Amino acid sequence: MKYKKLATIAIILIIIINNAYTQNKKHEVNWYTIEQVQSLSKNSPRAILIDVYTEWCTWCKVMDKKTWTNPVIADYVNNNFYAVKFDAESLDTVIFKDYTFINENKTRRSTHQFAIAILNENLSYPSIAYLDKDLQLVTVIPGYQKPEDIEPILVFINEEKYKTTTYEKFFKEFKSKL
Repeated sequence: MKYKKLATIAIILIIIINNAYTQNKKHEVNWYTIEQVQSLSKNSPRAILIDVYTEWCTWCKVMDKKTWTNPVIADYVNNNFYAVKFDAESLDTVIFKDYTFINENKTRRSTHQFAIAILNENLSYPSIAYLDKDLQLVTVIPGYQKPEDIEPILVFINEEKYKTTTYEKFFKEFKSKL
């Protein structure tokens, strides 16, 4: 009888600890490299978002803390997009759609060719480039985006609403899950 009580208490404690761990578990976006996304897209196409940032960008860091860790946003991105974080000042060579991009200057705060290309030369950080399932650029949205700002954009891009309606019309009928 004594052992049954101890076993019951132990099971209850395990359940409580597991629930506490699950509730405190961080929700985060699963980030991929550009090369990984291209490979994954061949077998399982998805829309792609590329978060273009720099190490010195304060609003990029705020977005990392407040937007990308929001449970609704992180889950939606993970289930519907391939997400890439790209440092606009990276020194890495990037191959995208058979083109090779480099950072020519290799000096502090020099901009990578891929950032210049994907942002259409409009260098603002953070910026998010959205690509369709065929790796074609749909749009670039510059600036910090709170969860309530980015949620409708994610749905608009993922559901390909941009093919049939304007964002303004879509937004009027959008129902947030936040």
